[in-house]
Amino acid sequence: MRAAVRHRYGPPSVVQTREVERPRAGRGEVVVHVGAASVHPGDHFVTTGEPYVARLAFGLRRPRHGILGRDLAGIVAAVGPGVTTLRPGDEAFGWSTTGALAQYAGVPAEQLVAVPTRLSVAAAATVPTSGIAALQGLRDSADLRPGQTVLVTGASGGVGSFAVQIAKAFGAEVTGVCSTRNLELVRALGADHVVDYTSTDITRAGQRYDVILDPVEAQPLADLRRALTPTGTLVPLSGRGGRWLGPIPRIVAARALSVVTRQRLRPLVSVAKRQDLLALADLLATGQVTPLVDRTYPLDDAAEALRYVGAGHTRGKVVVLP
Repeated sequence: MRAAVRHRYGPPSVVQTREVERPRAGRGEVVVHVGAASVHPGDHFVTTGEPYVARLAFGLRRPRHGILGRDLAGIVAAVGPGVTTLRPGDEAFGWSTTGALAQYAGVPAEQLVAVPTRLSVAAAATVPTSGIAALQGLRDSADLRPGQTVLVTGASGGVGSFAVQIAKAFGAEVTGVCSTRNLELVRALGADHVVDYTSTDITRAGQRYDVILDPVEAQPLADLRRALTPTGTLVPLSGRGGRWLGPIPRIVAARALSVVTRQRLRPLVSVAKRQDLLALADLLATGQVTPLVDRTYPLDDAAEALRYVGAGHTRGKVVVLP
């Protein structure tokens, strides 16, 4: 089979499409014929090996897994012993820890759920990482309640576009922050209000919010706190940061500030869970959440997809079609 692989850290140009061995389904696993895979900023981090602290998980000198990508959707081609939730021919979506940018992927069955009938495979592939991060940030970290006011930075991006819709589904009043060109797009996602960050500094606009979900992390924590109510919750979740330690200093600072203020600062390190993917599948099935696809690329252009995502200006998600 063909797959997008790299054997060293570096810019997206290190990624090449190569013939590799097709995976087999072990106990509790399935093999998915990948119809679509999405690319998110974490894939860019894994490609470049920066921040360096990430190499503790992915390989110190070189990547442990050559195939890139995490989120996928497709048709189950084979099931291993012990799998009862899926059968060959089923459409499923989820995440893989051994690579998704390939024609086939081996995935534990517990990391997949059925694609909702109203959803395309390409749209389903955009959901797992970004959708789960948005869901966990709003529901778990912020404990979002109906009627609360929510501010979402980067509202037109991968996590932000899901967060706007999920917050509306939870009954919140949502304000989305984006650039001028994306104002109408964010309104179409369901935001009650939109703010153009090129002309308005939300930290000095005078409006306060019960919850701020901050996938962008472009402003200091102290500035963002000015836009919180006295007992509001700020959830930073980008994962960006410095070249060496990435988001760790910001996470430590947020937790330290939470000790000395009534405001809650709850940085999120999202962990994929099957039950959260099922919750998102319900929202997708009812039309309360619709994935936003920016661009699609063929597998041979996976490096270009990574380069585009790494630039940080996507409108929704980027999809690779093997």
